[in-house]
Amino acid sequence: MLVARSRAAQAPLQSVTAYSLNCKSTKGKLMSSTKIIALVLIIAGALGLAYGKFTYTKETHDAKIGPIELSVKDKETVNVPMWAGIGAIVVGAGLLLASGRKI
Repeated sequence: MLVARSRAAQAPLQSVTAYSLNCKSTKGKLMSSTKIIALVLIIAGALGLAYGKFTYTKETHDAKIGPIELSVKDKETVNVPMWAGIGAIVVGAGLLLASGRKI
């Protein structure tokens, strides 16, 4: 009888242990994704401060007249405000510091 009770008592403890291990592994994955997002924000903010603007080509106005195809490519320039670069760095650093704390 004593052996039967100890086996029965171990089953709930094993399930609780497995549950807590799963929570820790999920928590570790969430922390690592938070750190990755923080690093991306910091890098994007630094690039925004370093370059200040970026350009891209936008293709518009496609026309097909028989065998002739016409298209217009517009070059667009976007200026990145200084406050946006600084804000991205600050938010990224805040996320990085917050993810390092243990609760």
